[in-house]
Amino acid sequence: MDRQPSLRPPFAASLSPQELEQLLEDFSSSASPSRRDRWLHLPLLDLAVAALPRRDVPAHLKPLLLALIDDHLLPPSPHHLPALLSALLAFPADHPLRDHFLVTVVSAFASSLSAPVSRDEEAPPLAGLVDALLAAANRPNHSPDRAARALACDSLRALDAALPGVLADVLGHLYALAAAERSPAAQSYLLLLASAARNVVRLGRLSSSASILAVSGPPTPFSLPAHLLSPPAASTASSAPSEVNLRDIRKVLALLMERPQVLTPAAAMEMTAILAEVAAAVLQWAPAIAAHIKVQFGGMVRSSNPMLLHSLLMLFINFPEAFGAEDERTMARCLALAAREAHRPLAARLLVLHWLLGSGRFRDLVPGLARWFYPAVFDPLALKAKKLDCLAYVVAGVDGQKVAGGSGRELGIELVDDGLVCVSAFRWLPAWSTETCVAFRALHTVLIGAAPHSADSTGCSGAMLVDMASEHRGLVPVIADFIDRMLACDSHRWVGERLLQTLDERLLPRLESGYQLSSYYPLFEKIAQNETVPQLRLIDLLTKQMISLTKKHGSDTELKSWSQGSKVVGICRLMLKHHHSSQIFLPLSHLLVLTIEHFPDLEVRDHARICLRMLSCIPGRKLRHLMEIGEQPSGVAPSHPGSLFDVPSPRPAQDLKSMPVLASYIHLERVVPLVVKQSWALTLPNFSVQSRPSGSILSIQDVSSTPAEQEKPPGPTIERIGYTQETLRVMDSKGAETLQILRRYFACIPDYLHSSGLKIRIHCTFRFDSEPFNCAWGSDLPVSGSDGADELPALYAVSLTFSSSAQFGKIPSCHVPFILGEPPGSGMDIVPLDNQHRKESSHCALVVIELEPREPSPGLIDVSVAANTENCQVISGSLQPITVGIEDMFLKATIPPDIPKECVPNYYMDLFHALWEACNSSSNIGRETFPLSGGKGSAAINGTRSVKLMEVTPKVLIGAVEKYLAPFVVSVAGGSLITILRGNGVLKNIVWEESFSDATVGADALVPYSSDSNLQLQLVDDDEIGVGAERYGHQSKRDMGVVRVMIFLPPRYHLLFLMEVGRASTLVRIRTDHWPCLAYVDEYLEALI
Repeated sequence: MDRQPSLRPPFAASLSPQELEQLLEDFSSSASPSRRDRWLHLPLLDLAVAALPRRDVPAHLKPLLLALIDDHLLPPSPHHLPALLSALLAFPADHPLRDHFLVTVVSAFASSLSAPVSRDEEAPPLAGLVDALLAAANRPNHSPDRAARALACDSLRALDAALPGVLADVLGHLYALAAAERSPAAQSYLLLLASAARNVVRLGRLSSSASILAVSGPPTPFSLPAHLLSPPAASTASSAPSEVNLRDIRKVLALLMERPQVLTPAAAMEMTAILAEVAAAVLQWAPAIAAHIKVQFGGMVRSSNPMLLHSLLMLFINFPEAFGAEDERTMARCLALAAREAHRPLAARLLVLHWLLGSGRFRDLVPGLARWFYPAVFDPLALKAKKLDCLAYVVAGVDGQKVAGGSGRELGIELVDDGLVCVSAFRWLPAWSTETCVAFRALHTVLIGAAPHSADSTGCSGAMLVDMASEHRGLVPVIADFIDRMLACDSHRWVGERLLQTLDERLLPRLESGYQLSSYYPLFEKIAQNETVPQLRLIDLLTKQMISLTKKHGSDTELKSWSQGSKVVGICRLMLKHHHSSQIFLPLSHLLVLTIEHFPDLEVRDHARICLRMLSCIPGRKLRHLMEIGEQPSGVAPSHPGSLFDVPSPRPAQDLKSMPVLASYIHLERVVPLVVKQSWALTLPNFSVQSRPSGSILSIQDVSSTPAEQEKPPGPTIERIGYTQETLRVMDSKGAETLQILRRYFACIPDYLHSSGLKIRIHCTFRFDSEPFNCAWGSDLPVSGSDGADELPALYAVSLTFSSSAQFGKIPSCHVPFILGEPPGSGMDIVPLDNQHRKESSHCALVVIELEPREPSPGLIDVSVAANTENCQVISGSLQPITVGIEDMFLKATIPPDIPKECVPNYYMDLFHALWEACNSSSNIGRETFPLSGGKGSAAINGTRSVKLMEVTPKVLIGAVEKYLAPFVVSVAGGSLITILRGNGVLKNIVWEESFSDATVGADALVPYSSDSNLQLQLVDDDEIGVGAERYGHQSKRDMGVVRVMIFLPPRYHLLFLMEVGRASTLVRIRTDHWPCLAYVDEYLEALI
């Protein structure tokens, strides 16, 4: 516990030395910041200042008290300023801490004051402080106290920066002091004059008729300028300076530029910044100032100090007229020379190169200095990389007029080749060495810079890569990754393809068959995967390689023959996957036949026979599609890239007795339970006399527009059902508008037959029980409660694979890196009925199953699990299937990209009416086809309609709609219904139809279907439907309103509800362009209520 000091009452005039020491200790303690709170009720600033001149305070505590004031007690309140000023004036002049105390007091004034200054409270102490500082500085060339005078000038400059213009009235005195000072303190006087002159220019005093250098008396006593005592005036446009002030400001600038040699590099940097600002303000009326600046500061170009060079560069940028082309060339040569001087610091050499490349004034001069950028052998690696960047910039913009000697392409090759000599060690160092990274970074910069302009640099770099690959086989993987980086960029993909073509044309003829050719297989795979590179040279080289392997085969080379033969067949497989079979059929078939007949390894021959059979029997498009299916078998790791042969990883023996009960303790459950506990699905046979895929639905037409010259399998048969072909159709304006809306809408729906379709996601949780798991797999670890996480069993690298007989497309697998078993409960736990509120933790992982439905129908997903245990066992088996319901298929309709956000509700309303009309069995729209996204396929609408009477109160129906169908509600009509739903605040961004008539609702929904329709779903007789409708209309008359619901069913179908809400019951009119979904809709509507 901290020792409590015996503090005096708050009104005590001072603290004892012991209390001061405790105060410093408490404020310096970082372990317990709360120790400072015990002192906060005291006037610490007054007590610390009062303790400085006391003799009973130890000398070593006084610097610490000043540090305490600087770090913790600033800025002070304005009422402390008079006390600080009085303490400063009373402080002994010869005290060793006087300079430190002066800096502290000036910091207090600068941090606590801002314009406008209070005339009664803040102005007197500020004027007193400035008066004291001016009195100290008003002794030019007084040698004994030049350090004190320099400190006073720096303090005045700090106050002038905090309160701009505080010294504006004494600028004449400052000019006289700076002109008279000849001691080393002249730098502080010149900087003070420059700072005051800049603030005078900023305040706009140059346009005044009064001279800015006029003096009316001695500098002391000092009085504050009037502009600091009043609120700042509104800024006005700058006007021309008066003649007298223009002459005065030129005198000030001449004095500031008279002695640059007395300035340190840091002071010269600050001075040039001030000069640039002040001179730019009057340059229009005194253009000779720029020439004067060049004369005074141009000599700094020969300086070796980077700060002086930076100062000169600032003048170059601000006064371009003063420095001609010859000055720019001189400056560029000096910068380039500075980068070559080994005695300079590395940061300075990197900085001058950065200036050369970053400044627009010198960028055009860089090509002329190309020879100066060659890195030296002993340059640091960072400097080598920067110089190579300069050479890459020269090569990218190389031009015969800018760089003398030779054509542009030859000079570019020479520059890059000579520049890489400095990192030539990369040719024999490991591929991961830093030198290798620097060299290929330079090549990448050359290609990126040259790619937008010409292909010459691409050929230059390609020739260099060919030489590297042929002479140093260890660089082949690096070159392959380098080309991969180019191919991955959309803007520079053609550069990577050009490099592959260069390697194919120049590298392959140099290579000879043999065991060493395997080093180039990574490049061969890149060539085989690219469609723009001809494969004849590669196939010819691989044929020679297989002949060589066959001839060299012996008892001691069996493993080499198998490994390299497998890789060659793997490259052939890549050709089959990425190239049209008609282009490579003859040469590739000869290679495969040679392998089948003569290669000594049986496994390689078998795989070559499979490839040859696929090449000769399967059309090209189907062949490439077939090779993409099952790309990587489960549980098998590829032995090498691109190979056909997969070596399974070793697995421990598995206890088969435990497999049947695997699903009893490993669980994959839905997060959101289904509304309908559905366990059946509607499957329709195919009654067409023509050939059509099994289970296809006749009401959907797929139109393929693939060009005739491409390879294509027989397309699906198109049938028009429910009408006879007509030669002429007449459509009114309303129908034409409906067609326009539908065509625009269907153009946004992807065609799943030719591209990726829309996906749905089912969120599930994955977990397993600890006790049954330990019993099944023989774990000896005791299982404790929830606090013993270290004793719980765990599964590693869990892989969940999914399959389904339903038309859900290929379901990607899911992976869980690590999961702990759930601790056993006490037997009294409350188990929720659903899994909706379970959160992800170390005991429960969230899994998302992605489906790409080909048909909107429910189904089951079979789940298989494979995982590793802590004792290196591998478990695998089946889990309980996941049920997919019709509500999982519900999605919102696609919105065209050009629809504004505020127009989306009206667009959905128009789309609902268009689809409602299109799904009418008597509509002519059913004869139209609508192109899908991509332009290859089309869709036709063959609508079906039905009705459902729900005898529930409006309260129940509204609750069900808001809970389950809120995202799909398009509009609500009817005053009372709108009042209820809008008041609940659940439905948003929909159309509220305040006024509607019963006639707007399609009364033909109860009309019996036509005799030539594809489907008749009549639950009761037509007469009974009519009687029911009449009775319903008599009871409710839709006296509350109508709710319109539009649901998108992937891949491209729709389900429309028009709910006519009454007081006692609700009539739901249903229309859809996928009639099989009606088998599930009735059960779903029943489950809602």
